[in-house]
Amino acid sequence: MAEKEQQQAFPLAPTNGYARSDAEAATADKEELRRQKRKKYLIYFAAFVVFQTLIIVLFSLTVMKVKTPKFRVRSSSSINTVDVQQTSFTLNMNAQFGIKNTNFGPYKYDSTTVSFLYNGIQVGSAVIPKSKANFLSTKKINVPVDLTSANLSGNTEILTLTSTARLSGKVELMLIFKKKKAVNMNCTMNANTSTQMLENVKCK
Repeated sequence: MAEKEQQQAFPLAPTNGYARSDAEAATADKEELRRQKRKKYLIYFAAFVVFQTLIIVLFSLTVMKVKTPKFRVRSSSSINTVDVQQTSFTLNMNAQFGIKNTNFGPYKYDSTTVSFLYNGIQVGSAVIPKSKANFLSTKKINVPVDLTSANLSGNTEILTLTSTARLSGKVELMLIFKKKKAVNMNCTMNANTSTQMLENVKCK
């Protein structure tokens, strides 16, 4: 009887209390893991957005930026024949022109006429046919030119010439975007009648 009364006075603690504590701890751990994963996903997403933004900005500043091509007489032009008199000259030249396209798309240009001047007076011309300059390349065009002047003055060995023209066309990017671009040629050069070479070509 004494043992039963003692057991009733001090009942045993339920054994499932520890089980409930372990279950709560496991649930808390799972929630913490989920929070950590969500945090990582947010960090990865933010990094991806920043990376994509940088790529778009870089793409816009390089690939999608349209630059004006360069159009000029090349120093590799050569003089074939020359006839210099006291007050006149006749000159046949194999003029080489260059269209430098630094864009990431072809530059399709229309035909144009290059005028050659001596002492401000036109002495000859060359026709540049319609074509295109490929992306990141220089288009080279060879055209024979006959120059004649009846107003020769000064140095008969060095003839200072000027070439002017305006080239119009479009730069095509990614086969979709087209941007009109026109470039002016303004070059000065010396035709050496002694060596029959084109020298000191300078273009603005």
